[in-house]
Amino acid sequence: MNLVYSGKTKDVFALDNGNYLLKFKDDCTGKDGVFDPGENSVGLTIEGVGDVNLRMSIYFFEKINAAGIKTHYVNADLANTTMEVLPAKVFGEGLEVICRHKAVGSFFRRYGQYIEEGADLPAYVETTFKNDELGDPLVTKDGLVALGVMTDKQYEDVKLMTQKITQIVADELLAKGLVLYDIKFEFGYDKDGNVMLIDEVASGNMRVYKDGKYIDPMTLSELFFA
Repeated sequence: MNLVYSGKTKDVFALDNGNYLLKFKDDCTGKDGVFDPGENSVGLTIEGVGDVNLRMSIYFFEKINAAGIKTHYVNADLANTTMEVLPAKVFGEGLEVICRHKAVGSFFRRYGQYIEEGADLPAYVETTFKNDELGDPLVTKDGLVALGVMTDKQYEDVKLMTQKITQIVADELLAKGLVLYDIKFEFGYDKDGNVMLIDEVASGNMRVYKDGKYIDPMTLSELFFA
């Protein structure tokens, strides 16, 4: 195995078969020793967090693959906290795709004069460039196409896949008495330009409530696998 990239929460290795291996770490993003999935730097280490993030990713990737939606997931090894994935190129220098079922967070801060906090949204999809210095700026479909980041068809594929995957996650959470407000994904594409879900599907990428109260990511993982 050759290390090709060392990220904040995962290391990426190249495998001899052409695939890649993701090694999940116990490092978490945060600030001043407090866990915060929205932060852009590693702030602390929580023993076992890599394991729970991998467990949740396996659970959802298998559900998503079974639904006929393309992902990069091949298999995983819980004993070594690793996941084998297909090769994929990211859009631009990295693109985050958010699907919102409720008007909270940055959406409400931007549009609060038009909508009540916590109001229902129709699986609203938005895209942001991954750029810490610029604060992950929003970008529209027209912008993505004009900038050559993706084609019109790729955008429509991303949007439809995002809405379908979000519903899968929401249904699984609801079965456990949990309500999904919004969730963040990353997508890439294969050598033929086909869109696929990449990265992970873990508690740190979603905003979830129970009985009207926000559930932090670590507690969410515990509740989900209880």
